[in-house]
Amino acid sequence: MEFKAKKSLGQNFLIDKNIIKKIIAHSKITKYDTVLEVGPGTGNLTKEIINQKPKKIILIEKDNGLVKELLLKYKNKVQILHNDILKIDETNLSRDQILVFGNLPYNISTRILTKWIINLKKKIWFKKMFLMFQKEVADRIIAKSKTTDYGRLSIISQWKMNIKKIMDIKPNAFFPKPKIISTLLEFSPKSSFLNINNIKNLELLTKTLFNKRRKMIRNSIYSVIDKNDLMKMKLNINLNFRPQDLNPEEYYILAREIEKLTK
Repeated sequence: MEFKAKKSLGQNFLIDKNIIKKIIAHSKITKYDTVLEVGPGTGNLTKEIINQKPKKIILIEKDNGLVKELLLKYKNKVQILHNDILKIDETNLSRDQILVFGNLPYNISTRILTKWIINLKKKIWFKKMFLMFQKEVADRIIAKSKTTDYGRLSIISQWKMNIKKIMDIKPNAFFPKPKIISTLLEFSPKSSFLNINNIKNLELLTKTLFNKRRKMIRNSIYSVIDKNDLMKMKLNINLNFRPQDLNPEEYYILAREIEKLTK
């Protein structure tokens, strides 16, 4: 059965068998693992996950036609949830820490990632995540301070997770063939991270400063925090720096201090 991809859902199905085998080899699935695949599409990666014989496999697919096809192929081998990943509470899918795979739709990939970051609290719900993004988005996610790609997405993504690049994937590995290169990233939860109760404080801070990334921090930070309050914090932050000069930890500390003022 040949399935026509829907542009509205950002569907580009991974079809390259060599790439699929590399992803599986890198993930090191064991018989004790519970595996979640988000957006399995036509089930090409799913097939190889099944071959690893993990403890349990959960698929989340929004497209009704694809759900029917997946049921025909793998009915008794996987649990299929016909739902939107943005509407599911992934923390309640399993008592075990989950191995997550996702060829995320380009149009909502950062929304999905942000949701998962917010939901990563005291309960660590995943073991590792292997996620595909548009290369330019992946470059921003893993960017270090003092680089061109470093910005809001880098800081928010690196808050609770260790991230490393696995490989770039060329357009001809997908059907239909996208116009851009994709990148596979590996995410693992940090053993500890600075607690910020409301991510909106971090989002507002980074948005305000990076909207003027060529300006010194002193030119924009006072629209987020009062000058006198900032002085009282006695933070070792050089206000003559530009936004990209501060490392992620400095942003987390600032966001938490701002949060204390709004309580």
